[in-house]
Formats: sequence, structure tokens, C-alpha cells
Amino acid sequence: MSKKKIKFIIFFITFFVYKTSLFTMENKPYHHLSDGTFRNPEGSPMRDMKFNWSYKIFNEEKKKLDMNIPVDHVIEKEKVLKSLKDNQNNDYIFWIGHATFLIKLGNTTIITDPVFEKNMGPLIFGPKRFVDPAINLDELPKIDLFLLTHNHYDHLSTRTIQRFPYKKAKVATALKLGKYFTKNGFNDVAELDWYDEIKVNDIKITFVPAVHWSKRSLWDTNKTLWGSFLIEYKDKKFFFACDTGYGGIYKELGEKYGPIDLTFINIGAYNFYPMAPKKDKSIYHTNPEEALNIGQDLKSKKVLGMHWGTVVLSLEPIMEPGKRFKNSSNQYGYHPDDVIIFKIGQIEPLTKILK
Repeated sequence: MSKKKIKFIIFFITFFVYKTSLFTMENKPYHHLSDGTFRNPEGSPMRDMKFNWSYKIFNEEKKKLDMNIPVDHVIEKEKVLKSLKDNQNNDYIFWIGHATFLIKLGNTTIITDPVFEKNMGPLIFGPKRFVDPAINLDELPKIDLFLLTHNHYDHLSTRTIQRFPYKKAKVATALKLGKYFTKNGFNDVAELDWYDEIKVNDIKITFVPAVHWSKRSLWDTNKTLWGSFLIEYKDKKFFFACDTGYGGIYKELGEKYGPIDLTFINIGAYNFYPMAPKKDKSIYHTNPEEALNIGQDLKSKKVLGMHWGTVVLSLEPIMEPGKRFKNSSNQYGYHPDDVIIFKIGQIEPLTKILK
């Protein structure tokens, strides 16, 4: 074959691959990038390049925090187990800690982002909880649906997944996270893109956008998707937020899915000053006031604060998020009773929460 023909073939193949990739990208959603990674919804805030993470500064500032935990922040284990038994025939919400909840709706018990280890990191590393989970993994009631929002260590624990006692549970998670389950004995796993829907018994689950990111190592930034869950049961709607910063996407979601009856929203891990240029401001984690703003945008009747009071991930006082969340309720059009703060281990019937 002549050099001229070889050059023509190489040119043709290169041109074909280029045009094919352009066509493929034109038909992919905005949040899918050509290298296989993901990005936040269009118009979301961008990371401040003046943010300079430093373990040294973080640990120095962390030592200044008051780590005295109020007695009423945690319910005693014995009382928790009794309450769990007493509510077994009710629809209820149970805060195990951080972003881990049980949500019982009819015959379906849901668990969210379960982490039952002392360290929220690989192996024995990562930040340590200052409050243990309300119950142990082997004390869980039967779980029917396992929801996982994203891959950060304080939400995805491989050790919890490996030891999880109910591997027949349906799993709903983000794109490219299914492998953590299938290689550990789960068979019914749904990887979801934004706006994908599934039905589990009489519950409809929709995976929706969040303003966040993903990473578990130095080499996998944004290679797996992240997102929140809309849970629809009978005539009620619940919004379980992925870790998220504030963004215009929430007004869009409010228009599309609102009103929401109850939103679970992160209210901690927002202060990284002096590493960040601004105090109390994070692109990827709402502060309490921004959380209430998201509640407004979603047209949520009630909001419940989570992702606080369990582990030090940032530099705000450990009990500040709950207080600010409650104290700012009127400013964002909420009655204080509709801005909900649980104690770790608290279990409440759904009828009481939604009344």
C-alpha cells in the first residue's frame, strides 16, 4: 500500500472519530463531559481558586473548637431501641447520624447514605466521629431500599456495604457507583442518571441534580455522578438532598416537582476559613441560611437539617448549624416548628412530623 493511501486512511479514520465524538456529545446532557467525567448543572457556582486546602491549618484550627457535646444532642441507646420497636408499625423518620436516616413508608424501609464506622475515610484514616451511630449495623430492622447519593467517604462506606445485613435490598445510586454493591453481594442495583426514575413497591424514586462533586482518591475526581433523591409515596413528596451548595437548579426543581412536603438538607460543613477566602461560605455545602433558601426554592413545606453534629468536617462550632437553622426560620418564611432539628437517635412518626 502506498504512503499516500496510508495517509488518506489515517485522515479518514481521524475525521470519522472526531465527527462521531462531536455527534455523541451533542446528544449527551450538559453534565456529561467528553472525558467521561461529570459536572454540576449549568449556571452553578464555580470553585473559588483562592481556596487553598491545608491539613496543617485545618488541624490547628480544629483544636480550637469546643468539643463538649450537649447531653440532649444524643438519645441513649436503650431508649432508641425501645422507640424503634414501639414505632415498627408506623411510618417514621429515624436519624442515625450525619446523613444516615431510616425512612419507613408503608411496607418499605429506606436507608440513606449509611456509614457505621468510627472513621469516615479509607481504612483507619479520615475524620473520626465524635458521636457514635444511634444503633449498630446489626440492630437495623429489615431494609428494603438503600439510597446512596455520592461517593465521598462520609456517605459511601465500603465497610458498611460489605457488612450490610440485608443484601436483598434494592439499591438506587448514581452512575458508576454500582460496582461497590455488585462486588459485595448485592444483586438488585440501579445506577441512575439525573431525572431517571424507578419504582420500588408503591414508592417512586427520581434521581435529581445537586451542586456538588465526587472523589475518593487522587485520580478519580468527578468520575462518578452525584445527586439527590425525590421520594414520592401516596400523596406525599420527600426530598433527600445530596451534599449540595446553593444553585439556581433548585428553583427549577421546585417548579418541576414542588411543592415538597419535607426536605432533608445538609446544614453543616460550610466554614473552611482561613483556608477559604470567605468565612461561612462553601460552594459545595450550604450553610444553614442557604439550606433554608433551598427549601424555599423547592416549595418545601418543612425542612429537616442533617449532615451536622456527628463528625468535624469543617471549622464552624460543632453545635452552631442546628441553632442557626432554627433561628433563621422566620427570615426565610418558615414557622420555627417547620424547621426541624432531630437529636441523634430520634424517631418520630411521620404523622407527627407532617402535621
